[in-house]
Amino acid sequence: MGKSHALLKYLPPVKPIAIMSGGKERVFDLADPQLPDWVTENKLTAGGYPYDKRMKRSKYEHQLEALQKELVKLQYHLQATGDRVIALFEGRDAAGKGGTINRMRTTLNPRSARNVALAKPTDTERGQWYFQRYVAHFPTSGEFVTFDRSWYNRAGVEPVMGFCTPEQHRRFLAEVPDFERMIREDQIHFFKFWLNIGRETQLARFHDRYHSPLKCWKFSPIDIAGIEKWEDYTRYRDIMMEHAHLDFAPWTIVRANDKRRARLAAIRHVLAAIDYKGADRDVIGEPDETIIGQDVDLLGD
Repeated sequence: MGKSHALLKYLPPVKPIAIMSGGKERVFDLADPQLPDWVTENKLTAGGYPYDKRMKRSKYEHQLEALQKELVKLQYHLQATGDRVIALFEGRDAAGKGGTINRMRTTLNPRSARNVALAKPTDTERGQWYFQRYVAHFPTSGEFVTFDRSWYNRAGVEPVMGFCTPEQHRRFLAEVPDFERMIREDQIHFFKFWLNIGRETQLARFHDRYHSPLKCWKFSPIDIAGIEKWEDYTRYRDIMMEHAHLDFAPWTIVRANDKRRARLAAIRHVLAAIDYKGADRDVIGEPDETIIGQDVDLLGD
């Protein structure tokens, strides 16, 4: 990374942060335009990621275009049959949720393919049943709806940041199985994706956000907390998996250090799960079980 940019003055102040990486205590200074070697050298393989090189762009773009054509076929199927899809995406900050959703939706008709990315709740919403503001965005006949973060805020960022009480967190974990059972019993195709990244991967992506004039709008004080509270996020993620990795609504874990492989894996998973007219199973292919599946061992850390 070269020099800093003029928009840095609009970003929240940052200071060096002491973290553990590779069994050593390190100091990460987000404000330094130069990414440290220990991050650069481990940003792809962090957390035990199985590949040491990114997928080549040409291969990725070829496969992505073919899979996006299959998504168009799937959308025609949904519109013809009235079937509905919910795909929610969760993960640490900078895990690649928005980018994966974008590639999944970009060739679809936006009239029946919606993305939901809610702001913090209003005073009215805080006084309602917790799940109510999410249900309001559920699909009607023929719709494909993605959630960029979801009701699982109450399992992760809210308890980590103190935005909910321990009792509210406990009650959420007790209620979410019944809530998701209703989704499945209403015959909605329901996907829960957890995008998992290693620590150095997250640091590199935050650094890229902070020092890019085109991406710095993504950076927030929550990102700083994401660095400092890595272990807390891990602990609450694991509690969430214990309570909400359900037989009828399992988490699909995607190891997402390489965004290209992660995007293709998530799209393939959706296409493979739905029987739609004209599906080209050769194009959809087989899952890369080293980076996607429902085994919690894929979480690595």
